[in-house]
Amino acid sequence: MATATVDGLAISYELIGDGGRPWAITPGGRFSKDDPGVRQLGEALAAAGNRALIWDRPNCGASSVCFEGTSESVMQADALAGLIRTLDLGPTVIAGGSGGSRVSMLTAARHRDIASGLALWWISGGVYGLMSLGVHYCSGSLVAAWNGGMDAVVELDEWAEVLERNPDNRARFLAQDQRRFMDTMERWMLAYCPCGDELVPGLADDDARALDVPALVFRSGASDVHHTRATSERIAELLPASQLVEPPWGDREWIERQEERTSGATDGLFVRWPLLAPQLLEWADQTL
Repeated sequence: MATATVDGLAISYELIGDGGRPWAITPGGRFSKDDPGVRQLGEALAAAGNRALIWDRPNCGASSVCFEGTSESVMQADALAGLIRTLDLGPTVIAGGSGGSRVSMLTAARHRDIASGLALWWISGGVYGLMSLGVHYCSGSLVAAWNGGMDAVVELDEWAEVLERNPDNRARFLAQDQRRFMDTMERWMLAYCPCGDELVPGLADDDARALDVPALVFRSGASDVHHTRATSERIAELLPASQLVEPPWGDREWIERQEERTSGATDGLFVRWPLLAPQLLEWADQTL
């Protein structure tokens, strides 16, 4: 496991491939780069002569936890830009799905100089999708801190992986001021509010329209209530240099993923991501 220090944070990462066009792949949720499908997508890109960066965002996997920034996604976007600069990758194709698509868009918008292209799938959106994210990511920690302080927060199952994989994170949690931490959770939760002129939390629609980086947007499946089809189509309209394409897995992909997880047929959400590689490579070769 390689680790880089970015703005005082330990960021766990892996570079796959020896050279060629650099790609940065960001998973969704608070899942790690080690979840099945993420590394495999990087390997598929590297097999075609590219170089793929997979990484653990702050608050994910083996990286440091961090509770700064206007939102968790903004904080992670700045961390990705810092990591790309630290590794001296140069202009990079910023790619990701679900929460990773949000972080990717924010990275490209806030740090245009390090983005050569943008590839997005499973873009979170819709009133239900965004409001449920705010509750999912922030409410448990907020209530735990309210009732039991930071000692209670570190006992939450949602933080077990980051504490196990990076023991330094326990001290980072316990060093948080209880009131300030609660304020952060409320601010981060509010960032998901589906209101105003932000289709993507943290990225104003006008800023999206000004983001001229070539972009490939995969249309969300009709069954996906958390990553709505309308959101993907609207993002493709906003980004001035985008292409909207159909993904390789069809309209029922969200339902099928849930069925596979329930039955135990798959170990994770991202196992189909390597199927994106042919379309990603064709687009990059034709566009970038």
